[in-house]
Amino acid sequence: MRRGIAGLAAIITDTYQLDLFDDALFLFCGGKKDRFKALYFDQDGFLLLYKVIESGRLQWPRNQDEVRQLTSQELRWLLEGLSIQQPKAIMPAKPGYLS
Repeated sequence: MRRGIAGLAAIITDTYQLDLFDDALFLFCGGKKDRFKALYFDQDGFLLLYKVIESGRLQWPRNQDEVRQLTSQELRWLLEGLSIQQPKAIMPAKPGYLS
């Protein structure tokens, strides 16, 4: 968790071959899983956020093979300390279901 914007940007481009300038939020977690950094490009520069969880730990991927794109729901679960492997919620009904 010692890297700043340039170091995290290098990880994103060199290790994961991802585009820094996509409309994406890139998350990085500390070893104790009680803190994370978020890197985001907002059209005129980079924004770096840092948060320390006072009580509890994040359910973070254990290795590089588990790194993946998250939905907004999965991101919320992750940042609330829940597993992103939640059981599926009830799906919205499709129009015409009762006809």
